[in-house]
Amino acid sequence: MSSAPQTAVALEAACAAPAGTGRLAGRRLVARLGLSGTISLAVIAALLGLWWLAAARAWVPPLFLPAPWDVAGRLVSVWQQGFADATLAEHLGASLGRVFAALLVAVAVAVPVGLAIGLSPVGRGLFDPVIEFLRPIPPLAYLPLVVIWLGIGEPAKVVVIALAMLAPVVISTAAGVRSVSASRINAARAFGATRWQVARFVVLPGALPDILTGIRIALGAGWSTLVAAELIAATRGLGFMIQSAANFLVTDVVVMGIFIIAAVAFALEAGLRLLQRRLVPWAGRD
Repeated sequence: MSSAPQTAVALEAACAAPAGTGRLAGRRLVARLGLSGTISLAVIAALLGLWWLAAARAWVPPLFLPAPWDVAGRLVSVWQQGFADATLAEHLGASLGRVFAALLVAVAVAVPVGLAIGLSPVGRGLFDPVIEFLRPIPPLAYLPLVVIWLGIGEPAKVVVIALAMLAPVVISTAAGVRSVSASRINAARAFGATRWQVARFVVLPGALPDILTGIRIALGAGWSTLVAAELIAATRGLGFMIQSAANFLVTDVVVMGIFIIAAVAFALEAGLRLLQRRLVPWAGRD
């Protein structure tokens, strides 16, 4: 007879476990995301729900706002069959190739220029006016001139994107150099370090957090410039795919391309944040 109460208690515990587990998982999710992250997740879910409701109730014609399931279906078909004579992977690969090539060019030029501005009055006098001239001009304003100089091939697109990335990296590098502690520089000189050794082993590591922050900003600017640059004289790329779809009123491809651009930008930002934590774990702890 004593087994009946035990069985009832066990059943009650088993029934209550999922609810308790769900609440615990919810608390863990809130603790991991924080208040702002939880609110952001709720806002995204609400917007997606509103989009789904508007499409289901036909509040907006599909030509102007395609349904979420149509966009998802188009994503699968474009990934498998392609669009505008290329698959989605080929469009994405072309865009990423351009932006990373431009990033290499920009970093190779901007970091030495930023070091020169931060370390030397002569370097500041030489390069600072040029950077201040380039910084406020929209990168796409250079596009017609770059096309005249370099044609409509890949070098023109890479140069335009690199121009968009140049100023943020230069300014961040120069600011990082100026923020290096003078006591560290004096200590290195007291131990007999040469000017080159001070720059290589003291100034550059001290400025690295600011350099990486500048690269993050530059990559965002370059990614947005890339999409606009691909609207002109391109045969592959996410911007070209969106423009081609817009010409034929294929709105679901346009919306799909916008979501892919946003997702790639988010992934690049997250990857750079992770790289920054790995390379400069001491940043912000001084």
